[in-house]
Amino acid sequence: MLKDITLGQFFPGTTFVHRLDPRVKLTLLFAFITALLMANHPLTYGFVLLFLTVTVSVSRIKLSALFRGLRPMLFIILFTAVLNIFYTPGEPLVAFWIFKISAEGIERAVFMMLRLVMLISATFLLTYTTSPLALSDALARLLSPLGKIKVPVHEFAMMMTIAMRFIPTIIEETDKIMNAQKARGADFETGNLFRRAKALIPLLVPLFVSAFRRADELAVAMECRCYHGGKGRTRMNQPHMTRPDVLALTLCTMLFAGISVLGRLNWFLP
Repeated sequence: MLKDITLGQFFPGTTFVHRLDPRVKLTLLFAFITALLMANHPLTYGFVLLFLTVTVSVSRIKLSALFRGLRPMLFIILFTAVLNIFYTPGEPLVAFWIFKISAEGIERAVFMMLRLVMLISATFLLTYTTSPLALSDALARLLSPLGKIKVPVHEFAMMMTIAMRFIPTIIEETDKIMNAQKARGADFETGNLFRRAKALIPLLVPLFVSAFRRADELAVAMECRCYHGGKGRTRMNQPHMTRPDVLALTLCTMLFAGISVLGRLNWFLP
């Protein structure tokens, strides 16, 4: 299960999506999430799904990588769907005890599952096609106007970069500790909930010790290299907007405009 968590991993490539400006990709992700939240009809969901499918196809990211990343989120997705099925008001089709299943509940559950899957997939696609360093630089540039009001933009971007960089490292460390504990007779898979939680103590203690040790080593290394934040800091690679970036922004603007128009004309859709 731990190896299925692929958030923070970067797959190098030379595709159209890989070559886009990271600032453009962040803007596209924000617009995509907004359009996804505005979708309220099968036709609008179809437009959003088509846009995501084309983007995944162009990026040449394997579907198995996306599905592997979705697997740890499967419980949350199914739990959300169950809540929507039982707690959406409407004419009940099936009723037992305090639970009622209606056609509106089933429809909302399907749409909610689809929305979560597309939201998670789009986020993973951003990390798969953009290096953590480029992503943090893009975030710092987009939020740079907030620096005029004393918002620590660079520090926030640096924290995000370090967190994303160490997600695969922590997962790998957790897997090693679990294998070592299993070799010593630890059992993480059997017993009731309280027994499983108690079995995690020999795992969490060395994991926290390792994480704090890595954080201390990183802080010492940054201090030895005279790191003092973003003041006066320059970048070797300066991003520039190109024609593909303008094309991607245009297509995303058209998608956002289409979803907005269809949302306002909801009375026209059956």
